[in-house]
Amino acid sequence: MQGLAVASPLPPAAAAARRRPRASSSTREAVSQCWKYELSRDQYLGGFLRISQSQGSLHRHRSTNLLRPAAAISVEQDELNTYLPKGDMWSVHKFGGTCMGTPQRIQSVADIVLGDSSERKLIIVSAMSKVTDMMYNLVQKAQSRDDSYTIALEEVFEKHMAAAKDLLDGEDLASFLSQLHSDVSNLRAMLRAIYIAGHATESFSDFVVGHGELWSSQMLSYAIKKSGAPCSWMDTREVLVVKPSGSNQVDPDCLESEKRLQKWFSRQPADIIVATGFIASTAENIPTTLKRDGSDFSAAIIGSLVRARQVTIWTDVDGVFSADPRKVSEAVILRTLSYQEAWEMSYFGANVLHPRTIIPVMKDNIPIVIKNMFNLCAPGTMICKQPANENGDLDACVKSFATIDNLALVNVEGTGMAGVPGTASAIFSAVKDVGANVIMISQASSEHSVCFAVPEKEVAAVSAALHVRFREALAAGRLSKVEVIKGCSILAAVGLRMASTPGVSAILFDALAKANINVRAIAQGCSEYNITVVLKQEDCVRALRAAHSRFFLSKTTLAVGIIGPGLIGGTLLNQLKDQAAVLKENMNIDLRVIGITGSSTMLLSDTGIDLTQWKQLLQKEAEPANIDSFVHHLSDNHIFPNKVLVDCTADTSVASHYYDWLKKGIHVITPNKKANSGPLDRYLKLRTLQRASYTHYFYEATVGAGLPIISTLRGLLETGDKILRIEGIFSGTLSYIFNNFEGTRPFSDVVAEAKEAGYTEPDPRDDLSGTDVARKVIILARESGLRLELPDIPVKSLVPETLASCSSADEFMQKLPTFDEDWARQRSDAEAADEVLRYVGVVDTVNKKGQVELRRYKRDHPFAQLSGSDNIIAFTTSRYKEQPLIVRGPGAGAEVTAGGVFCDLLRLASYLGAPS
Repeated sequence: MQGLAVASPLPPAAAAARRRPRASSSTREAVSQCWKYELSRDQYLGGFLRISQSQGSLHRHRSTNLLRPAAAISVEQDELNTYLPKGDMWSVHKFGGTCMGTPQRIQSVADIVLGDSSERKLIIVSAMSKVTDMMYNLVQKAQSRDDSYTIALEEVFEKHMAAAKDLLDGEDLASFLSQLHSDVSNLRAMLRAIYIAGHATESFSDFVVGHGELWSSQMLSYAIKKSGAPCSWMDTREVLVVKPSGSNQVDPDCLESEKRLQKWFSRQPADIIVATGFIASTAENIPTTLKRDGSDFSAAIIGSLVRARQVTIWTDVDGVFSADPRKVSEAVILRTLSYQEAWEMSYFGANVLHPRTIIPVMKDNIPIVIKNMFNLCAPGTMICKQPANENGDLDACVKSFATIDNLALVNVEGTGMAGVPGTASAIFSAVKDVGANVIMISQASSEHSVCFAVPEKEVAAVSAALHVRFREALAAGRLSKVEVIKGCSILAAVGLRMASTPGVSAILFDALAKANINVRAIAQGCSEYNITVVLKQEDCVRALRAAHSRFFLSKTTLAVGIIGPGLIGGTLLNQLKDQAAVLKENMNIDLRVIGITGSSTMLLSDTGIDLTQWKQLLQKEAEPANIDSFVHHLSDNHIFPNKVLVDCTADTSVASHYYDWLKKGIHVITPNKKANSGPLDRYLKLRTLQRASYTHYFYEATVGAGLPIISTLRGLLETGDKILRIEGIFSGTLSYIFNNFEGTRPFSDVVAEAKEAGYTEPDPRDDLSGTDVARKVIILARESGLRLELPDIPVKSLVPETLASCSSADEFMQKLPTFDEDWARQRSDAEAADEVLRYVGVVDTVNKKGQVELRRYKRDHPFAQLSGSDNIIAFTTSRYKEQPLIVRGPGAGAEVTAGGVFCDLLRLASYLGAPS
């Protein structure tokens, strides 16, 4: 067969040939004769296919005559004098269906081709967008005897006619439309034959479907010619020869294809050749295809035949992503990939290339570049021999992650398997017999069990086959079970450098564990190009994001939800705003606030709120607050694997949700004392859940604001020290009041001053009652191992009984001066003994009790030497018995409390993998 060389108008002889209706009469004759002699369906279609091939050859000769220059050179002379040059002068471009989807895009393709400065160019194109599906649908309708195939064929015709009219004009348009009419007329007869027979062989279907590439490539060749550049058109069925190699696959016959390409080129030498993708022929010249997505394969084969400098695959994305961007919005474009990495990614379902595309180019080290036709500035991804200039750190060695869903895990287990030759062979022989595809295999070295993953739709047949094959072994107990676990997915980490980099597996499994992901099976070949894990399908996206986040984003990326943007919460948000960039730059910690909720409104974002204007956004873009919706927004966010809720309220109802949030895998950080000082059983459940999972619960700021009280206590206990007594001034408010209650100042004036300075709650009775100190004592007592409830703590309230019933804070403050004399007397008694008054909480672990009261201390005591709102806590332990361990510092104020919460956030980041 000959190719199309774009040149002069239609010669008279060709026009006369086109007017002869030989093809349609032959078709009608074949149909009538088949039914006259009652031939079988397969005999009928076989004969029809031979006629169709003959007609196809005729039409291609007509097309050749249509576009060949009038002054033809003899084949013999051409073959003697013209040879096929090979090497770097060739660049190969492949344009997919999206790139060829409209007349405007076809013209853009022509412009890209003409803009390539390579000496010679070979262009491979797919059918126009959706046309291949339309052609398969034609065959399906015809063999199902659905009369609407005629309407569907007319739609195909109209689509290409409209495109040609927009793209071409003059003689080029007339020539293309003439060819299109002829092809569609013959397709109509072919589909009618399929309709009558009710069956289409694979070869017949391939012949019909391949017309999409014929038409799109012809339109492109005309478009290039229209720009003034000489151009030849190649029907790759004349050149590419393939042979079946298994289920729905073909292998190229490179030697024969090279001979045919040389022959074709000797007849039609050209600097620009536009060729059909997807289609080829068998050694017997029967039309076939390279199967779905085969145009990439076509480009790689032809690139290998001409030893091209580069094969460029043009598509609608900027390159190959590190993960599926539909699942991981922060996936990055990879600048380079090795052949092996791209191969592995293709196998595991990544939308990179046709899985067999890499084979032809790899042997000649021809790079493949993935480029975006709609974003020419994007550098794309180069697939080549292993890049030699990359660094060898842990992050660079994993290039990408891919997933496969809808799998089932089959586990064959039994003590009788150990050391018995042929068991694995029998298992996979049974799987092969039912035609199932094994995605992954894992076997323990003890040989006690073998598990493997198959598509879920095939697992019933696999299970039945294994039960039949091992019926006797199961009955005798040599095999204990053939177990099927449905609802599985595979996550694969791919990277060529994993083989030479220690610690990759540790990082991967650490990331999965910290995202609360359970791994069901693991597989890794000795080449270490990939690590494969089987997970619950419901966990797959979260696992993918956790792994990707660990290797491609910051070492630790945290999605943060802030509950209570009041004094403490608002201060925390401002601190995060000021420090976020520094943390990301210096410590690789990426903190994203994706939700802020108050009591009436909430602000949500999928990727992160702009903290420079969070107050304005909370006013303008907020929606009605709903704590359940807020938590769902955080837990359902699949962009960031690690999520944390920060409760900056003092609300008991919010604290009651902590257990459920931790169960969902959401970390919790809070300065809210209500959960840890509430019912003992609730506290114990929280602590038990935290210890049993990778979900963390931090509450440093519940006791000492920004002071390291909880962490100091834990450090003592975890290193084996024994707590004897904890005594301290735990209230910054009461510390300020008694530090300033000196000389002749009335007690009520000092309280009023503290209220004015913002140290007290809006109602000072909340501080003076001692309940807040009692809650801190309960928290420390429980952390020390005492099982106490809040009512077990005797509390000396500083609120006079008669003022406890005041209806408002203002009324209380008005009546408080009536008790100034009592306070002055207590102060005088203390001063007479050279002592001071201090309001303290005590945890007595020896006697298993706690208390809160007003005490007197000598002026040289550490508790007497405080200033401002400082807190001070003394730990008396087995190690620190003679001289207690003292922690002292500011214990009140929004800045230090928010700072304590911030420290817990950084502690969480450290636990999740950030550098400490």
